[in-house]
Amino acid sequence: MQTLQAIIVGAIQGISEFLPISSSAHIVFAQSIYKLATGSAALDTVAAQEVFFDIIVHLATLLAVLIFFRKDIIDIIKALYYGIKNKNYTDSDFKTGVFIIAATPVTCIIALLLKEPTHALLENPKIVSLFLIGTGFILYFSEKLKSKNREIDLKTSLWTGLAQGLAIFPGLSRSGLTIATQVFLGVDRVKAARFSFLMSIPIIIGASMVYPLLDMDFSQAANINAKAFFWGFLTSFVTGYLCVKYFMKLLGKVTLKCFSYYCFAAGVAMFVLFSVCHRL
Repeated sequence: MQTLQAIIVGAIQGISEFLPISSSAHIVFAQSIYKLATGSAALDTVAAQEVFFDIIVHLATLLAVLIFFRKDIIDIIKALYYGIKNKNYTDSDFKTGVFIIAATPVTCIIALLLKEPTHALLENPKIVSLFLIGTGFILYFSEKLKSKNREIDLKTSLWTGLAQGLAIFPGLSRSGLTIATQVFLGVDRVKAARFSFLMSIPIIIGASMVYPLLDMDFSQAANINAKAFFWGFLTSFVTGYLCVKYFMKLLGKVTLKCFSYYCFAAGVAMFVLFSVCHRL
């Protein structure tokens, strides 16, 4: 992997991981466009390096979330500890921790069941573009059809965990589906985004870092371009942190419909592009 390639993928990962526009879709589009432009198989032609680089950029976005929400995470861990110790289950941070713990297995079960059927879609940018358009509809109608105001509860968290599992389909945004699900159920957008980002932590660790290591060929690790990986990590971390920071502020001012328009435009544009290119 070359440095420029790593920076491009790192930036795409950092920007689109937390915005409700699907990081998987944008990476598929970038790889497919690169293939069309150069005739190469992908941005990175070495499978082992692909897996390792994917882990690196997800580690970067994980670090961005951990740093930005460090106070919230510490408060939740403390609340869980003292709540169990003192049998006091009413604290809001304790409830948040319980809801995240409850939602995570739901996500894992759905994602594991759908892993094989969705894997082949990564090679089909036209299908991915349709899923991105689907994300746009979900974002748009979650605002139009939202219920009356409510706080996050166990039922909400379980539905959000289900939505997070369905986001294994490339083109369905993880943050988009989880935030939209909560908004549809009546949760405030900013609170929904906070819960979405916090519940992404165990999933990023498990699905994007620990699980891929099981299939990785470590004999190829010595062949990686350390410089490229460093810049990919740094780019992903910086863009990811800035996206979380300003997205949280932005959600207090704009609705999810604003992001739905982008998903519509990008999805249609990519579908047309790859339809035309495949006919040439």
